[in-house]
Amino acid sequence: MSQSGQPVVAQTRQGKVEGSVENGQLVFRGIPYAAPPTGPLRWQAPRPAAAWTGIRSAREFGPVSPQNPLPGTDVMAALSAAEPQDEDCLYLNVWTPGLDDAARPVMVWIHGGAFLIGSGSEKMYRDNTLVPRGDVVLVTLNYRLGAFGFLNLRELTGGKIPATGCEGLLDQVAALGWVRDNIASFGGDPDNITVFGESAGAMSIGDLMGMPAARGCFGKAILESGGANTVGTLEDGVSAARELCGILGMTRPDPDALLALSTRRILDAQQQLTLLMRRRENRLTPLQPVVDGEVLPDIPLEAIRKGSAAGIRTLAGTNRDEFKLFNFMDPAFRRMDEALMLRRLRDLIPAEHVDGVVAAYRKGREGRGEAAGPGDILTAVQSDFMFRIPVLRLVEAQGSNGQPAFNYLFSWESPAIKGALGSCHTLEIGFVFGNCDPSFCGKGPEVEALSRKIRDAWTAFARTGDPSCESLGTWRPYGPTRSTMVLDRTCRMEEALREEERRAWDAFEMPLTKPI
Repeated sequence: MSQSGQPVVAQTRQGKVEGSVENGQLVFRGIPYAAPPTGPLRWQAPRPAAAWTGIRSAREFGPVSPQNPLPGTDVMAALSAAEPQDEDCLYLNVWTPGLDDAARPVMVWIHGGAFLIGSGSEKMYRDNTLVPRGDVVLVTLNYRLGAFGFLNLRELTGGKIPATGCEGLLDQVAALGWVRDNIASFGGDPDNITVFGESAGAMSIGDLMGMPAARGCFGKAILESGGANTVGTLEDGVSAARELCGILGMTRPDPDALLALSTRRILDAQQQLTLLMRRRENRLTPLQPVVDGEVLPDIPLEAIRKGSAAGIRTLAGTNRDEFKLFNFMDPAFRRMDEALMLRRLRDLIPAEHVDGVVAAYRKGREGRGEAAGPGDILTAVQSDFMFRIPVLRLVEAQGSNGQPAFNYLFSWESPAIKGALGSCHTLEIGFVFGNCDPSFCGKGPEVEALSRKIRDAWTAFARTGDPSCESLGTWRPYGPTRSTMVLDRTCRMEEALREEERRAWDAFEMPLTKPI
């Protein structure tokens, strides 16, 4: 192994790249996996990256997709990318223990951020200890976000701009193609690729599992806080595009005028639309992948139920108190009472089922000695509606297709804001990468012990398709007993976890969910 800071060179199909040795890992940043989607390629499917001569520097992260801070609070603004932004954003990064022929498992991370923000170069991934502990190759990537990656313009322009609202997903497929073609040069096994991601990243993976263009790109999937039904209908996609064009003053969208728009003007219009949706529907984003009949021929969960991902081993789970993060940022939540709770729930689920769901959640929580006031019940239902139930539907679908599928419930509580966030959305990410922020995750030997167990389980799954490992023990598939690994100070398998609440959702078909 070279000394820290020393250059290292790897060969890709496009040309040689020079990275560096950092903390015992070989790191390559800002490798283009597709051509810049700029100029006439804006809103087009990704094209192959051009080759180069000589040695290309891969010591700096590439630009990230243009993005605005999510509206509402400084907490969400802090999640936006700090790197330079540019529509020329299709870059990936590689961390590896070595450039030998060890054929290590490859783990490809797809970041979250409501399909509006984020990047593959966030600090949490940069300083990871996942790679050396698990002897794996890690790849992170950028993909087009917001109006650049999830805007359906095909219908409004008569096909002159072919974007269907799935270009961000096609970017992810292109990145996976690059991994398949090149990762052996970085010490990885192109025949052992696991995709893993959180929130919109996990939802993207659910989409990829139902997407014909992604078949054969990966053999295993880890979904953290996201399932396979967070998509919009074609009508949703056209409606969002029409509203955005209206904000831009284009009641009759002209393809040439759209392509001539500056990045900043598109972002400004997107922010106006985001704020409008926030007020009108209490959503953080109006944009998401679209069931366009082409890239996504069907709702991904339905495609998975029909066997589209039958060969993919799956590990998926959620955090116990996902929605506490979002409700903490909602001023109206501080005034929560029974009437407001019921109004919010009627926005999520059919009105005739609201009373039954509330009764089930109240009974379940009181039976476990948990708080069961209006705010507690609303948060629990929102968490399950957006995250837990979609994940369980995916796990059930995979199990019915003959593949072992594994489930977890992450229950470690954040010490932040005097414990108000509980086991909230995004909390597990630091544990996965072995890079825990003490103010958010806590500190001390128990934090490190849980992080080690999670890293061991994730990398064991990437290696073999089974998350059982020495530090955590046997992890049984979900199966008919609904076996779930609880990840907390004491990790344990439980069966039929929070069953009272889960059964409440069997009374009706889950609607498509919207990314928050």
